[in-house]
Amino acid sequence: MYKNRIFILLQFFVIAILMLAACSGDGDVVATVVTADTEVSRLTSTGYTCPEPEFPTTVTSTELNLFVWTEYIPAEMIECFELVYGVKVNRSEYSSNEEMYDRLSAGGSNYDLTQPTDYVIARMTRQDLLQEFDHAKLPALKNFDPRYLDFEFDPGNKYSIPYLAGTDAIVVNTGAVENIPQSWADLWKREYAGRMVFPDDSRSVIGLTLLTLGYDVNTTDPLQLAEAREKLYELVPNIRLFDSDSPQTALLAGAVDLGMMWTGEAYLARQANSDIQYIFPTEGVILWQDNWSMLKDAPHPDAAYAWLNYINQPNIFWMVLRDFPYINPNTAAFNFARNNQTKVVGVNGKETTLATLYVAYMASPITSISSAVIKNGHRIVDVGESTRLYDDVWEAVKNR
Repeated sequence: MYKNRIFILLQFFVIAILMLAACSGDGDVVATVVTADTEVSRLTSTGYTCPEPEFPTTVTSTELNLFVWTEYIPAEMIECFELVYGVKVNRSEYSSNEEMYDRLSAGGSNYDLTQPTDYVIARMTRQDLLQEFDHAKLPALKNFDPRYLDFEFDPGNKYSIPYLAGTDAIVVNTGAVENIPQSWADLWKREYAGRMVFPDDSRSVIGLTLLTLGYDVNTTDPLQLAEAREKLYELVPNIRLFDSDSPQTALLAGAVDLGMMWTGEAYLARQANSDIQYIFPTEGVILWQDNWSMLKDAPHPDAAYAWLNYINQPNIFWMVLRDFPYINPNTAAFNFARNNQTKVVGVNGKETTLATLYVAYMASPITSISSAVIKNGHRIVDVGESTRLYDDVWEAVKNR
């Protein structure tokens, strides 16, 4: 009995010490430090055990605010970060770079991180909307393929780090379309009237139109852009809808039969229907890369760095191979998935393995594109003050 009393007193003593350590003299919560020795294993709603941080980070913030593309982050990725770090992830979404830029440039946002496509980063940098990354706080950078770093849109990756890359190309349901298009110019054929889906992406759609006219996707010539506007007027009757949220949905439902689509959407659509093909047009695909950038006045930079390091460790980033199979810049995630027999739940709700996901991804011509396709591709860049010319063209086309 005497020993039990001593044990109970010790318990109260330890609890009191912990409570005092948790608060400063002003009542502020002391920083939580997640280390490799900290017990952080948690199960997601699907039963996946969230791994410990590969790059332990000190976090005092209790929330993280993301402004990101729609349907673009694995749910388990967010769930694991919240479980491991105790940080609530708040997510707002946008459907186009222009929508994102307009909201952020208007000021008054409370976001920490956003996902601009390559050409928008230079524009946001000029407008002083972004802050430079401290690479010393981003050890996860070692996991990336160097081919996706140090682009012209952000030399030295001062303002961005990669998320996912991809192409814009032609998607077609070969079971419903008799004459399969092979070029961007083919999409103007009258037989496709009312049968196409396009993303709500001004620079890409105007860009492919410029290619059909023999012009550069980044022209700043007002006459060439005016010509592209007139040509786009001719294409509008063929487009049933503009959809940047989930363009594969209309394709799989049979509401449309072809159009322009991004890598990941086309990959997932083909998994659901083998008649769906992704065709690299003769004029060349549109190449792009989406990135993470931190806003100038990010209220929770510590949580932002923790997020970027955690999601880019290979035992977390593999999730995008399953959920958003775009072109993956994270080499470590590939190496982790290769030959890994860990069982996970696939996008179809059925059990699979990481190795199976890896093999399917590497075997797909949609994601494993040749150097010739890349060499023949076109990357959109910031056109400075001429951006307004593109905006005028897009507004005219959408309101046609």
